Amino acid sequence: MTTRAASAVLVGRQSELATLCDALKRVRADEPAALLVGGEAGVGKTRLIEEFGRHAVDGGNQVLVGQCLELGEQGLPFAPFAAALRQVLRRDGPAAFDGYEREFARLLPELARLAAGPTGVGDVRADQGGHGGPELSLDPHRGYLFELVAGLFTRLAAERPLVLVIEDLHWADRSTRDLIAFLSRAVRPARVLLICTYRSDELHRGHPLRPFLGELDRARGVERVELDRLDREGTGQVLADLFGFEPSDRAIDTIHDRTQGNPFFVEELAAASDPAGCADLPDTLRDLLLARVDRLPEPAQRVLRIAGAGGTRIAHELLAEVAGVPETELEEALRAAVAAQLVVADPDGGYEFRHALVREAVHEDLLPGEHARLHARYAAAIEAQPQLVAVGRAPAELAHHWYAAHDYPRALTAAWAAAEAAGSRYAYAEQGRLLERMLELWEQVPDAAQRLGRDHLALLEATLSAVSTAGDYSRALALTRAMLAELDRAAEPVRTARVLVLRGRLLRILGKKDGADELRQAYDLISNVGNDPNRIRLLAEVAFQIARVDRAEGGRIVGEAMAAATALGDEDAVLSATLAAGWVCTRQVSAESGIADLRRAEQLARAANDSEALVTALVVASDSLCELGRYAESAEAAATGFAEARRVGISRSTGAFLLSNQAEALIALGRWDEADELCGQAARLDLPGITGYHWLQLRAGLRLARGQGGADELVAKAMGFLRRPFLPLELPLYELRVEAALAAGDAPQAVAAARALLDRRLDTDPRYGWPALVAAARAALASGDEELAEQVREVAGGVVARYPAELACAAQVSASFAGPGKAVAAWQEAVAAWRVDGQRYPLGRALLELAEAAASAGDRPLAASAIEEVSAIAAELCAVPLGQRAAVLARRLGLRTAPGSVPGTDLLTAREREVLGLVAEGHSNSRIAERLYISPKTASVHVSRIIAKLDVANRIEAAAVAHRLGLLDAGTRKPDSSTG
Repeated sequence: MTTRAASAVLVGRQSELATLCDALKRVRADEPAALLVGGEAGVGKTRLIEEFGRHAVDGGNQVLVGQCLELGEQGLPFAPFAAALRQVLRRDGPAAFDGYEREFARLLPELARLAAGPTGVGDVRADQGGHGGPELSLDPHRGYLFELVAGLFTRLAAERPLVLVIEDLHWADRSTRDLIAFLSRAVRPARVLLICTYRSDELHRGHPLRPFLGELDRARGVERVELDRLDREGTGQVLADLFGFEPSDRAIDTIHDRTQGNPFFVEELAAASDPAGCADLPDTLRDLLLARVDRLPEPAQRVLRIAGAGGTRIAHELLAEVAGVPETELEEALRAAVAAQLVVADPDGGYEFRHALVREAVHEDLLPGEHARLHARYAAAIEAQPQLVAVGRAPAELAHHWYAAHDYPRALTAAWAAAEAAGSRYAYAEQGRLLERMLELWEQVPDAAQRLGRDHLALLEATLSAVSTAGDYSRALALTRAMLAELDRAAEPVRTARVLVLRGRLLRILGKKDGADELRQAYDLISNVGNDPNRIRLLAEVAFQIARVDRAEGGRIVGEAMAAATALGDEDAVLSATLAAGWVCTRQVSAESGIADLRRAEQLARAANDSEALVTALVVASDSLCELGRYAESAEAAATGFAEARRVGISRSTGAFLLSNQAEALIALGRWDEADELCGQAARLDLPGITGYHWLQLRAGLRLARGQGGADELVAKAMGFLRRPFLPLELPLYELRVEAALAAGDAPQAVAAARALLDRRLDTDPRYGWPALVAAARAALASGDEELAEQVREVAGGVVARYPAELACAAQVSASFAGPGKAVAAWQEAVAAWRVDGQRYPLGRALLELAEAAASAGDRPLAASAIEEVSAIAAELCAVPLGQRAAVLARRLGLRTAPGSVPGTDLLTAREREVLGLVAEGHSNSRIAERLYISPKTASVHVSRIIAKLDVANRIEAAAVAHRLGLLDAGTRKPDSSTG
């Protein structure tokens, strides 16, 4: 994997950039303005200034940049101003200094050589006050030098507004600060924006910049801009840009927690080429972080090492307990760390490392023995006084510290308590990690079963539940294998069946196989078990899962589950059976009846306070409502379900399907930006197995429809799912492959993809079969492949159309192959069907085809009206390719496409239509010249203009367009009677 060293995007700084731009506007209006931009090292001050500089230059302004040097008070005087003046010299030459080169040489020594000239004799004007300037001695007063600098900036700004940037003001010498104060408080050069940046974490109590900033704050027009660290979303955006793909939520959380949103640290960790964010600190970054620690007195370093073992935040009382040093010594050491900006005091009376990575570097620098001893002391202190840590944190803290101290018996029992606490908070990922640590420790603690009061199989079962609920399906699959190896099927059939059902589901989700064998084994195991709620829930789950492979078998088993639940009268059992029936039977009963069953399951789940069942019901309901064309209801159900899934910690498992379900409904409604954001959210969840293919297919389709960059990469990733051993829903991906080829203008590839699509069974799932047929029909039309067209017609005849989208697709396929006299009416029928369904993008496509058919039939008003609506839809959706096709067709027909417009004049002149007619008959330029009594050169010019106006590649395409759009007799042709 290749990772860029620095992000190319500016993230999370829109408000600060707007502040800078507003200040520049004020300066252009001759109002005084100066900005002091502060923030810790690495927070992005320079990146912000660079972005603003580009904006300023693009707006016709000048930008000069000077940097202070890390030499302190004894540094080179006026270093940033010298750098700025050097830029002026290189750009404008010595003339910019207006004869004062020798005076400015005190800031820029190379000007002295230029002033002396090749003979070594200075400029007479400078000595004699030429050009009317005051006479100066060779040692001008510093105040006058400041006046000269202000005058130079004023002259420069008179031509174009000037932005003067002074970076790293915390390193500025006294002379530089004096000149800045002069420019910002005393003189205020007109149309000059002064921007100074500084590191806020360098400003210890005695730093000379502290009082200086206070003085500047009192000047009129001076404004402070403080840059904070990025929030989690900002960190995710930076990582996506650096990696070139959407990182997982886990990776974002890990890197954000480690870097605390400092962009420089984010980039450094990303450069370690570990998308999971778990790489060791790069040596260069570790050395940089420890350099400031090494400058502390030894007692302060020792306390900092102790604090580092306690975590990023630590209470004063806990640190005092573990450090075991006199209070005054502890406070003195902490005062030094706070003054060095390594630690900050929090409002609760504790301390926090300013950067989590500083703590990490300090902690990693501990010696092995020191590391174990410190963690043991923390664990003992917290065990004796749990109130030393935040409420509810003691179990997790104890598990962490005993494990780090290598006291494995205590670590085992502490991890169990912490895992139970995590599960009670729906923190299943954390719970799973703790339980897996216990599995790791089991063999190292001989009396583990006695300590925990449970055997190894029970621990495996608890771990499997937590890991699968958290969505770590690959690890869960391995755990099912381990459990089945320990289980006695004959003695525990229900327990074994439960693991088999989960294993079958995991195999299907991971795309390894359909899982039917495991599900049937589970069914056989519980067939002869007594009727109880556990058995009924398992029967319902078997039916729910196996229906994806064999709906008839699923229907039979769900009927058995429903009968058993009714006989038992248990509410939980009835809920499980009803929920399974709602999914299995949706296509075996009427749409209204199926939705009613799902709503009943939803109500039962709410009444039982069963969050997982509620989420499952909303997954199925949102999917079914979308199929029925009730897109707004589908989006609402999916949003409700995902909110509940996130609340109870199952957003990456059961709830994962809801994001893409909602995105699919929003795409249908034309709310593409929201849908794309949801797809990005799904990408960040790093969904396992084949659960991630739905959002990927949707987002790739969106990018293609919008003509956005990166569409090909998304399509290629989506196509990768077709290489899985098992994929339950292939048709949308085959459809996507056809659409990608058509978008690329590759007709042969589109035909090949369409033929591969038609080799699949389309009649078993009309919801996806009909859109696939539409794509195949488009490929047939684009290529002129009659054999493919016939194949599409033949397959379409065997696919039933039930719901609005399917009916609209059927009408579109029929219209695609309608004859010349019937095309307009057929496309009007397709447009009407899409209006009933409500999807915006397919409506726009059908309208465009209607416009072409109307133009071919000579009905220009109908063509113009359709093109106008297509243009509006394309603008609404940002569907650039669709809008471009509409614009090209409008140009070919000589129409205006602005809203409310009417047909304009013909695109082609009368002579050009004559030439086009002869081109369509196959005549050469010479023959055209003979027929029209013009020169061959004139004929060639006409042909070139026709090709340009019709936006085609050659004369053959020009002839084809002319025939298709009826351009050869556009001036006299009457509208086709079929237009109605």
